[in-house]
Amino acid sequence: GIGSDGHREVIGVAEGMKEDSASWNSFVSSLISRGLTGVRLVTGDRCAGLVNTVSELLPQARYQRCMVHFMRNVLSKVSPRHTRWAGDALKAVFAMESRESALAKAEQVATEMEERKLREAAKCLREGIDETTTYLLKDYPVEHRRRIRTNNMIERLNREIRRRTRVVGAFPDGRSALMLITARIRYVTGNQWSTRRYLDMSRLHDTIQEAN
Repeated sequence: GIGSDGHREVIGVAEGMKEDSASWNSFVSSLISRGLTGVRLVTGDRCAGLVNTVSELLPQARYQRCMVHFMRNVLSKVSPRHTRWAGDALKAVFAMESRESALAKAEQVATEMEERKLREAAKCLREGIDETTTYLLKDYPVEHRRRIRTNNMIERLNREIRRRTRVVGAFPDGRSALMLITARIRYVTGNQWSTRRYLDMSRLHDTIQEAN
């Protein structure tokens, strides 16, 4: 998470077998019971369990679908000879400075996709563009957009975790794996995160409100 001081903090780690609604509900409930408040935005991949949990437990927080993951999802439905064009077209959508213009551009791209016989890609684009442009709403500062539109923050941390767990290979049980992972997280966040402000929260001014 990103606190009111603009610095990043790992606020929870848990072992889970799958990313369903029950797992996410239990995890977020545990954060709330420990004092989590004021959530304004949750950014993640398109996991239905997480989306449902945000809606249920953090009703005043909005959900931002990771732009990078979304683009990959759309491009996975594009034939190789159209990949370069589609990639450039999607980048043009997310280069728009307002949500209205981004949605309009997305519809234009989806229409052209259909003309190129890329119907599944067009469908994917139309279905996901709304939740992938949450970061363009006026509630969020322009200066924050580049960082809140993706979940790169946690992806980088996950890469650090995988780098360490690959060395070990197999674990005797989930608890031992969790102990190693949390130790790695403490090391990374203690040495790389603490001295760097991730967002200038003063940009929010008096729009900051407690969300739950």
